[in-house]
Amino acid sequence: MAGQKIDTAEVRRSGLRWPFPEAMAERLCGRRVLRLRRRSKYILCDLDSDESLLIHLGMSGRMTISGDVPGSFHRDHPPLQKHDHVVLGMENGARIAFNDARRFGAMDMLETARAEAHPLLASLGPEPLGNAFDAVYLAGALHGRRMPIKSALLDQKIVAGLGNIYVCEVLHRAGVSPTRRVDRISDARLASLVPIIRDVLSDAIAAGGSSLRDHRQATGELGYFQHDFRVYDREGAPCRTEGCTGTVRRIVQSGRSTFHCPKCQR
Repeated sequence: MAGQKIDTAEVRRSGLRWPFPEAMAERLCGRRVLRLRRRSKYILCDLDSDESLLIHLGMSGRMTISGDVPGSFHRDHPPLQKHDHVVLGMENGARIAFNDARRFGAMDMLETARAEAHPLLASLGPEPLGNAFDAVYLAGALHGRRMPIKSALLDQKIVAGLGNIYVCEVLHRAGVSPTRRVDRISDARLASLVPIIRDVLSDAIAAGGSSLRDHRQATGELGYFQHDFRVYDREGAPCRTEGCTGTVRRIVQSGRSTFHCPKCQR
């Protein structure tokens, strides 16, 4: 999409989680994409109209690509599906479809220059792979908090974009119990979480993400990181920490499943 003009824009319903912005198709059609970027779990598509298209995939949404793009790929356009809710035709022949069966995703249009002030973005913490997220920041952001460490890492105001699967995996690699209160973890141990967070996310990105139910890559292929899970969705299985004889257990924290090894995570 980057550098390409949106030749056609088809909006096939009135909204998803929230109504689509007024005249969204007209505001997209004919605009050139200057760049694509990401903030937390939001995709931002900056246009030459000084507006940006904001996209959130929700629980089951995905962007799929088809068409004949020279030097990139060829995939015949499949028939549009029931849940292809927004379809963009690019000048290079690519077709981008936003498919969302559960309709928990969202799209909005906003001023590019004021993107960070958007209600969905304004209170987000730093990116876990960005320079602003380091040991000093994390220790300061968590100082004195009495919540469980898993809840703290899932708080998007503390660090943006970490999800349930990856926090479980991070805490297992770090040997930290997900129920341990933040104020009972040393600054040195909190600091050790930063490189582990980066490693887990980098490994997951390299594997194309985690496909449990709905996730697909933009080509339609599955992600493969689920085959490398150490604890997530492995209740009753042996712990994968070398030398540990524990068994993975599942508990519920704030309505979310937490998987951990009570033997090696303290």
